[in-house]
Amino acid sequence: MKLKKGDTVKLLSGKDSGKTGKVLLIDRETQRIVVEGVNMRKKHLKPRRQGEKGEMAHKPGTMNISNAILICPSCGKPTRVGFKIEGSLKSRICKKCQVKI
Repeated sequence: MKLKKGDTVKLLSGKDSGKTGKVLLIDRETQRIVVEGVNMRKKHLKPRRQGEKGEMAHKPGTMNISNAILICPSCGKPTRVGFKIEGSLKSRICKKCQVKI
């Protein structure tokens, strides 16, 4: 998996294409991610107590991991992720500036 929780990504397709956000959750089995402030869904909530009003909560929905590309923290550009093996350590690198991510 090339993306990790906490990475900043840019969306490539969908209704929110071009927006950026932070990865909040990754589901490895279904290859889906949740990005902060993007792909917002409405959830209707019932009132819990008498006299209280119901409300609509907004929460981010999932999207396919292929619709997002990593933004390199050092050069600030959307980039593909490569891997570099040094001894027994495997680390992610930016394909544009060759810096460890």
